[in-house]
Amino acid sequence: MKKILFTILLAPIFCLSQQTINKTMFFDGLNRQYIVYVPQSYDGTTNMPILFSFHGGAGYAQDMLQLNDMRPIADTAGFIAVYPQGAIDSEADIPTTSWIHKMPTTHNDVNFISAIIDTLSAEYLINEKRVYACGYSEGGIFSYELGCRLNNRIAAFVSVSGSMITESLRADYGFGLCTPSHPTAVMLIPGTNDFSFHSMYDGFQPYYMSVNEITTYWSTYNATDTNPIIDNLNNISQNDGSTVQRKSWVNGQNCVMVEELKINGGGHDWPGSFGNMDIDATQEIWNFVSKFDTDGLINCNSVSVDQEILSDNKKKILKITDIFGRTIQEQTNQLLFYIYDDGTVEKKIKLK
Repeated sequence: MKKILFTILLAPIFCLSQQTINKTMFFDGLNRQYIVYVPQSYDGTTNMPILFSFHGGAGYAQDMLQLNDMRPIADTAGFIAVYPQGAIDSEADIPTTSWIHKMPTTHNDVNFISAIIDTLSAEYLINEKRVYACGYSEGGIFSYELGCRLNNRIAAFVSVSGSMITESLRADYGFGLCTPSHPTAVMLIPGTNDFSFHSMYDGFQPYYMSVNEITTYWSTYNATDTNPIIDNLNNISQNDGSTVQRKSWVNGQNCVMVEELKINGGGHDWPGSFGNMDIDATQEIWNFVSKFDTDGLINCNSVSVDQEILSDNKKKILKITDIFGRTIQEQTNQLLFYIYDDGTVEKKIKLK
């Protein structure tokens, strides 16, 4: 049966001030809902990135908007924030909204997200090379699915408290193998004390991969360095029972990277909202994904390097600036890194 697709607009398309718009799309025989936030800076003359945020199982789009409120960042950074709502999984023991429906099912939300991208592209000026995804819990699992099955349209993605399904479960669900088509930047924010079976740090075989399996899969696919750069972040909130370690697999193809923000002692949380309070997951997500498009790190081949050769016992001092023109560090060692102000490392070089 041919799918019928049309969109009912519940608010004017263009406006010179920011607006949160509830939209409905009739897709694949169902009335589907999603929320769109158009930032104040949108004037219909500049292509803007899109950032999708996916709620957890049994959740709703409005819940995710409150949990991961990207609107203040969107106003400053200039992107359109989108909050889709899952359809009711009527085959589940307790029918609730879900992104990964219980088998057997013909339901495929990957196509729903692709349809939203098409619709937004018809309504707004969209930078289709900068479409990003993030999600919480089951929404995080679905973000991995988009990274696998809608990879040609997803530039980078982040999963918070959500695992990646195993290839055996993919086969059971009829998804096929995970087949990304371009080097893809990936961030995951897992808790070591997350006991939700679909989000455990050590995985839940044969259904969900461990964090180590996930980072190995994506770092291998992206051809990054084998060993990560590890940075223990400041324990700003000493009463939340957790700490954060940043692990970065760098030097991937097209300058992409894989990053894990490991919440030691963290549960099934959204850091910055509840659970760990040393980091703000919402801000971390945008800081990470915004560096990339579907070609990899933006301006990957035009990182600027200024060398200042000083006569100091024949040592070379290298002054490094990143792609945004920020001075990073001065170092007399021969092995140097491009280190961003948020702690991530993109590239390393060897002086001759």
